[in-house]
Amino acid sequence: MSSEESEFGIIGMAVMGQNLALNVEESGYQVSVYNRTGSKTKEFKQQRASDRDIVATYELEDFVSSLERPRKILILVKAGDPVDMVIDQLLPLMEEGDIIIDGGNSHFQDTNRRVEKVEEEGLYYLGTGVSGGEYGALHGPSIMPGGHPEAYEEVSDILRSAAAQTPEGPTCEYLGPRSAGHYVKMVHNGIEYAVMQSIAEAYWAMENLLELNHEEMADRFEEWNRPLEAYLMEITVEILRREDEKMGRPLLQMILDTAKQKGTGKWTSRSALDLGVPTPTITAAVDARLLSSRKDQRGRLSELYETGNSGVYDGFGEDLEDALYLSIVTAYAQGLDLLTVASHEYDYSLDLQDVARIWKDGCIIRSDLLDPISESYSDSELDTLLASKKFRDDYRDGLNSLQKVVSAISKTNLICPALSASLNYFNSLTSERLPANMIQAQRDYFGAHTYQRVDEEGTFHTEWQDIKNV
Repeated sequence: MSSEESEFGIIGMAVMGQNLALNVEESGYQVSVYNRTGSKTKEFKQQRASDRDIVATYELEDFVSSLERPRKILILVKAGDPVDMVIDQLLPLMEEGDIIIDGGNSHFQDTNRRVEKVEEEGLYYLGTGVSGGEYGALHGPSIMPGGHPEAYEEVSDILRSAAAQTPEGPTCEYLGPRSAGHYVKMVHNGIEYAVMQSIAEAYWAMENLLELNHEEMADRFEEWNRPLEAYLMEITVEILRREDEKMGRPLLQMILDTAKQKGTGKWTSRSALDLGVPTPTITAAVDARLLSSRKDQRGRLSELYETGNSGVYDGFGEDLEDALYLSIVTAYAQGLDLLTVASHEYDYSLDLQDVARIWKDGCIIRSDLLDPISESYSDSELDTLLASKKFRDDYRDGLNSLQKVVSAISKTNLICPALSASLNYFNSLTSERLPANMIQAQRDYFGAHTYQRVDEEGTFHTEWQDIKNV
């Protein structure tokens, strides 16, 4: 079955690595695999890959030797130090022109450093975002490569054949130099956080304010999702309908209300702050996970305060659909705004039409919304989806619903940080004047930071107090 040398190599035989190996092999390529713990490789080869053109290796030297030149090696290990350790072990074994692909959730600044390090050794490096989870890895993920363009040319056929396939083409496209791919994947995950939190808030309002049972909630989410075809809405329906066999009740009721995170949402918020880009819905989602982790403290404090009154009104359910939709669109808008600024700051030259297109299938935030989003960015002057002709009517029509829903939920002890952040984001960006003049006056008062005037050019400072009498 096996030819003399494999066309592609994968390091890391956790489920993602196994599934991508099977995916690439299914696409017509011989694959060599290696894992630091050889028993995982052996088990994979004997079970899932027993009849596949996949070469199992148990020493790193044998793994590298099994690959045709230029060697194309995908690393799928835990982000951080493990990636550097694998690179350090690979470099002495590889030759000029060989290619290393990091397919994990690496921080984009780590990718920049690794690109330079590998380049000094005469090798190529691709920092590549891969989204879609275990299912996507097996059946076709969204793949976001960045780094050396020469390396992408060498591996593009393999990556594109493994990606999800759409009428517009594979969900894989070279995005830009250095860390462009991992930066786009990071922002993808930030949007993912915000959409998940928005959906969770809608579910919580339906359960606690509308008092719907899980089947009724599933029906509503299913109906709301028909025009969106959004993956996160799809899995929400399935989650709501799943019963716990042990207790004979909805499984969701048995899951502890503490949400964990791997850090990519936090990275998105931090990078947005560094670049001066507001992403309040994404940041609210990060904060909500942090607050959820304070389970004991929440329990103690809940006994000290009375709950609010119900703010439900006729038509709340219909308005909740519109509110959720606008919050989801706003999450995409904030992420794409961040990509616009980052592309300029880091010289990525991102094509946001391509970004939206490769997110359309295979990834966690895939949705039919990405069609009009991609079309909106055919306008090279567009700086935010709020200005897009495609979404202006949606905001105008749904704004009143979002306002009413946030107001109603705020009258209770329930939470809506993502929905309210989306509303405040819209209100801020569409306000000609904001109260920031007071803040700047305060800054000038205590720190002589100066201010600008509305009636003339220049920078001004006022002596707000008599220093002699202070």
